[in-house]
Amino acid sequence: MKSPSEIAARLAKQWQQTDRRVERLLSPESWPLVIPIGKPNGRQFADQTGQVQAHVQRWRQVTIGEVVFQDINFRAAAEPVSLPVQWVLHTPSEWAAATADGEVQQEFALLETLVGSVNQRYWEVLVRERALWRNKHVSEITAAATLADLLTPGMAEGRPLRLLNGLGVDTKFIERNVALLTRLLDERYDGMISQQGLSGFLDAPDDKDHWLLVVPLAQELLPFKRLRITARELANTCLPGSRVVVVENEQCEHLLPVMPGTVAILGAGLDVHWLAGEALNTKAVAYWGDMDTWGLLMLARARQALPTITPLIMSEAHFKAFCRDCAVPEPVHAELPTSGLNEREVAFFHFLKAQPQGRLEQEYLPAQDVQSELLGWLGRC
Repeated sequence: MKSPSEIAARLAKQWQQTDRRVERLLSPESWPLVIPIGKPNGRQFADQTGQVQAHVQRWRQVTIGEVVFQDINFRAAAEPVSLPVQWVLHTPSEWAAATADGEVQQEFALLETLVGSVNQRYWEVLVRERALWRNKHVSEITAAATLADLLTPGMAEGRPLRLLNGLGVDTKFIERNVALLTRLLDERYDGMISQQGLSGFLDAPDDKDHWLLVVPLAQELLPFKRLRITARELANTCLPGSRVVVVENEQCEHLLPVMPGTVAILGAGLDVHWLAGEALNTKAVAYWGDMDTWGLLMLARARQALPTITPLIMSEAHFKAFCRDCAVPEPVHAELPTSGLNEREVAFFHFLKAQPQGRLEQEYLPAQDVQSELLGWLGRC
């Protein structure tokens, strides 16, 4: 036999379980919630009559949800005895109330307000990741969700965030809520913001340094196999060798061949402002990114910073050559950049948007083909 307080404690623990919380708050199929109370056996009924009576009385006092009673026959009783057998909760609000836990009830009330106030695409991340909004006022959370609906890739156009108009918040608001905004925007843009950083995604100067991975592709170039360097330093650092390969994702390091006189810079993502630095003016520079709309957006930004940059393995012909085994859907498309792509690349952008599986991530391409393309560019330089 479980008392109301014992089941309440169990319900409160279940609130702390992320997957169960998400399922119960966001899936109507989770309801009603039927919780067995348990019944005394014949010996308990005969030997502990007072305790059974107190148990029944406690359950008769429960006013949340529905307590189901059932007539049960016992040898020690002259007639059937009505006992509580199930506690039925019909809604998430009844679950929160049934926990008898003030913190759970406070969190539920806040989430209930948010679900009624913010875009549905943000519901799951807010329910799943409570650390994003704990210790924040509900008005600040809803304002962040409203702002996340307004922010788009590259909208800062190289300007500081404080110069963005029409957002209804100030720079301090954005600074206070970077983590929350990042996760909300990840829901819109398939994790892109966590990868690139909020400032990089918006194309705004970042006071915090973005670290890039520098890998020499020939032994004699540098006294190390890899080095982390900030984008700010990279813009003014003259690297050894005569060629540079800029790679969108760090995960592609294993695909790069030995290339005399060449340094690879990996993990740039949307942060390519450093390409405009004078340090690259005398070098041949190639850019290799994902074949999806985001990859083409990054190529456009790279070319805006360095017009002489050469794209590699980023054409419709390359996509068609490898898509059968490697292509996946692109959940959220980038906006077509207003400049930085030539006619063929614009056509490729539209081609990718029209594909049910329009994303081909560079790290999944065959190593032999990648190396052949890179060495082919090396021979043309």
